[in-house]
Amino acid sequence: MTVPSVAPPSPARTGRLVDHFQHGLEAPICLTWELTYACNLACVHCLSSSGRRDPRELTTDECKMVIDELERMQVFYVNIGGGEPTVRPDFWELVDYATAHQVGVKFSTNGVRITPDAARRLAASDYVDVQLSLDGATAEVNDAVRGEGSYATVLQAMENLAAAGFAGFKISVVATRHNIGQLDAFKALADRYGAQLRLTRLRPSGRGADVWDELHPAAAQQRQLYDWLVEHGDEVLTGDSFFHLSAYGEALPGLNLCGAGRVVCLIDPVGEVYACPFAIHDAFRAGNVRDEGGFTRVWRSSSLFQELRQPQTGGACTKCSAFDACRGGCMAAKFFTGLPLDGPDPECVQGHAEAALAGDRSSAPRPSEDHSHRGPVRGQPVLLGLPVRRESRPTRMCDESPLA
Repeated sequence: MTVPSVAPPSPARTGRLVDHFQHGLEAPICLTWELTYACNLACVHCLSSSGRRDPRELTTDECKMVIDELERMQVFYVNIGGGEPTVRPDFWELVDYATAHQVGVKFSTNGVRITPDAARRLAASDYVDVQLSLDGATAEVNDAVRGEGSYATVLQAMENLAAAGFAGFKISVVATRHNIGQLDAFKALADRYGAQLRLTRLRPSGRGADVWDELHPAAAQQRQLYDWLVEHGDEVLTGDSFFHLSAYGEALPGLNLCGAGRVVCLIDPVGEVYACPFAIHDAFRAGNVRDEGGFTRVWRSSSLFQELRQPQTGGACTKCSAFDACRGGCMAAKFFTGLPLDGPDPECVQGHAEAALAGDRSSAPRPSEDHSHRGPVRGQPVLLGLPVRRESRPTRMCDESPLA
């Protein structure tokens, strides 16, 4: 992979926090860790094409070794995801190990295993946060993306968390063409359960590449989303997903910077480290935690991360008056739509990517691996009461059930 050419930092900007962060930190601010590709769902936009477990998954002991490293690096917390992380038999063991070693845990789940007992366990912990995935404020909109019955499942998980006294859990929504009109309804749902709404951007990553043209918000909806975020910015989390929208005018809360390899990264279920959770591709793979030196060496010394931490010119985007606000947008979104990394974001609010998107994109990169279910899973009812396996490492790839 070739990143945009190097340019010296502007002396006038050296005092800003964002200009220090763009050169990288000793440890990531936000580390995403996908514990498994196994999942009982088959969401059409899944960024990691999850479904089937990979037999090469990190074992329980290997996961604990990574947690030990994170403690030594003084990583404050880790975002655990998947797949559906709660289907790993050692999930709670790893959560307890992390919090006992001063590494807080925020995990994303579709709610399938947030039982009343699990909710009470979560409510009793000061170092664990939970994020429930929901992509429609109604079952009709949500289940079209996430699978039949998934709306009912996640609402039951919310009921369980609220009943247990867990305040401030997150409701995580991927903004799509079909749910932008439900922003107020999402906010009302979060308020109803004492939760906090989190909006994230749809990226053309994983299976999301297949539906991006169909699901990403239209231009008018981008403006609608921006205006809504400006109005509700202090109440809604975005994970810095929408910094490309800052080109409309007022900057949105956050770093407004692509943090790939600088302040964020991803560890996948088999230990591969990628610069960005939305760029699971060999071009963005920096190393493996099983390699000599572990995660610490990958984060601090990999050639890819060193390259990403160099000052970037921004390419053609520097000629735009809004460059200082959006900084060229999302690297992953550009990569998987076949656009140059030093060009405009595919959802550039100034329209600078429209011509490139209208061309032939058949050669756009594809995700390196696909862990999707092989059977007819999409649109099928959500599986409840998943069986528990005792092995830390499965013996083969599973076909239909994520735990087979």
